[in-house]
Amino acid sequence: MSGVLAVLFDPDITLIRYAVLAGLLAGISLGIVGSFTVAKRITSVTGALSHSVLGGIGFALYARSVFGFSWFHPLYGALFAGILSALILSWVSSYAKEREDTAISAVWATGMAVGLLFIARTPGYVDPMSYLFGDILLISKQDLYLIALLDALVLFLTVMFYPKLVAVCFDEEFARARGIPTERYHLVLLLLSALTVVLLVSIVGIVLVVALLALPAALAAQFTRRMTHMMVVASVFSMLFTSGGIVTSYVLDLPTGPCIILLVAGCYYLVLATQYLSISRKKY
Repeated sequence: MSGVLAVLFDPDITLIRYAVLAGLLAGISLGIVGSFTVAKRITSVTGALSHSVLGGIGFALYARSVFGFSWFHPLYGALFAGILSALILSWVSSYAKEREDTAISAVWATGMAVGLLFIARTPGYVDPMSYLFGDILLISKQDLYLIALLDALVLFLTVMFYPKLVAVCFDEEFARARGIPTERYHLVLLLLSALTVVLLVSIVGIVLVVALLALPAALAAQFTRRMTHMMVVASVFSMLFTSGGIVTSYVLDLPTGPCIILLVAGCYYLVLATQYLSISRKKY
């Protein structure tokens, strides 16, 4: 542990420090949006959003290499793809006659296919594994600024529309009967999810995003029933799990993303098992 602290505060070594800062910053959005996601039960939608961003990442890498757009950061491409996917899913859910689960599968598969094709056509070698499974140790100062900016946007949208979002999450039919334009706030919720997915791509990658978005919030729901409390507890859990996963991966020399996910999943299963044993003892 002392070795981790020495590296963390070493001015010449920034990778661990930037990784921890990225995890702490992302924890804010994770707690907020993850709580909405769990309450609304749309984790499958966030899965589609997370996989669709590979299309934007692939296009950004291709544009940087072929057209010389050095300013076009892969996270910008991910943000564009995530927002576009959110708009498509919102339109299908609100106005189209197609089943929503079919649209989710289409967005999911299309984003992955487009991203892999762009990566394949990008000159030089591009390793898609870092985007599929993440590498938080490669976080740069520019990434931190972008994560902080997206964090601020998530906080702004949440504060602006909080009562309406809560109403849509818990009783959409009642909210519609009260005159709330539920389609509009469903779109806001999807956009918040897309922003948070983009935050997580650099941390745990596309494949593992859903777990880190949903599990801390689901774990927080075991300890509190108020949405605001759930958001705070989920944010704290997210920060602890990402920091703990980083330390574990550094000490054991293992990939960081899977360490973070296994840590949060292990705690979640432990809480569920404890509750099950407690209920079983009361029965007998």
